[in-house]
Amino acid sequence: MSVASIGRAAKQSVSGLPRAFWWLWTSTLINRMGAFVATFLALYLTVDRGYSASYAGLVAALHGLGQVVSSLGAGVMTDRLGRRPTLLIAQVSTAATVALLGFVEQPAAIAAVAFLVGVTSNASRPAVQAMMADIVAPEDRVRAFALNYWAINLGFAFSSLAAGVIAQYSYLIGFLGEAVLTLICAVLVFLKLPETRPAPSAPGAAAGEPPVGLGTVLRDRRFMGVVGLSFLMALIFMQHSVSLPVAMGKDGFSSSDYGMAIAVNGVLIVALQIPVTRFIEHRDPQRLLVISALLAGYGFGLTAFAGSLGVYALTICVWTLAEIVNSPTQMGLVVRLSPAQGRGRYQGVYTLSWSLAALVAPLTGGFVIDEFGSAVLWAGCAVVGTVAAAGYWWLMRGLPAEGATDAVGAAARPQAETAATASA
Repeated sequence: MSVASIGRAAKQSVSGLPRAFWWLWTSTLINRMGAFVATFLALYLTVDRGYSASYAGLVAALHGLGQVVSSLGAGVMTDRLGRRPTLLIAQVSTAATVALLGFVEQPAAIAAVAFLVGVTSNASRPAVQAMMADIVAPEDRVRAFALNYWAINLGFAFSSLAAGVIAQYSYLIGFLGEAVLTLICAVLVFLKLPETRPAPSAPGAAAGEPPVGLGTVLRDRRFMGVVGLSFLMALIFMQHSVSLPVAMGKDGFSSSDYGMAIAVNGVLIVALQIPVTRFIEHRDPQRLLVISALLAGYGFGLTAFAGSLGVYALTICVWTLAEIVNSPTQMGLVVRLSPAQGRGRYQGVYTLSWSLAALVAPLTGGFVIDEFGSAVLWAGCAVVGTVAAAGYWWLMRGLPAEGATDAVGAAARPQAETAATASA
């Protein structure tokens, strides 16, 4: 492939999306570039503060619990207050709590503030996803979510490298740096992003569209089925953070070996997310989700046969491809099933599936490895992936056509674009 053809492909991948999307994308990139706490919280507590690994685990669990709590609350705020106010509140409060975490010293205070950081840092996700659905046309959403996911991983790759250097000098600089970058995101939202929440008087509401509450979401069987499958997929993917390094350690590999192997994940996402998305963008989402579930389950399942660093890296390639396909496709499905007036609540419940998995996956993986061995865990991942694939196939039969639930969103997008142009 020539340089010119690569350039044309890249241009086609980013063309046609509204200006407001790119401001939101930039905010995501800046936010993830400052993700210091999520990366180095455990090392900060054990190395810098001298606390035990058990205490570090407790604090990490409280941080995850905060994310669980905020998922639903932030979803409700997104629908009631609006996308823009929720984003501003989440980002300003995240900056304050992250900075505070760098100064508190008492164990109880550290645990409490870590919980608050979990609450505030996760509160922006439903608002970002709902705003993205508001301003991007249905046919472009898979591409938009893929580009946003690419920004998340690109920013995280940068933050991991920068945080490693910063931590050698001062963890406090890292906390304050994340706070400053988060405030920059808040300023960007305030100056450049309009409110995109569909007005209650929009055509869909005028036609008698019922109000959307959390009960509406929980009674939506097809959507809650997708949330359950998302939880299963998250359980599989999150084995990379605890179970995989533990298993590699038991096989005699060092932490640097794990770092080299897991770096393949980030490199592949940055390199392949955009071209793969171009390939899958207008293909059958049912088939894509089934394939991604099988790749994830059996990608981790193959880890049972890994005996060298190269084979570990190969298995990571397999489940990373599943991640690249699954994330934008599933996000597009979530928006497709969400009524415009309830996107915040729907996104909040969807986010909850990942937050819960972040709590359950490390505990489950550690228990299975201790009691039965890592081979059983990897076999279990293959089973869970198979179940998820069957679930996607079953739930997506007879799915309404794209845009069937998007009448209100279609009316809101021109308003959002007009406001975005005026504010740019």
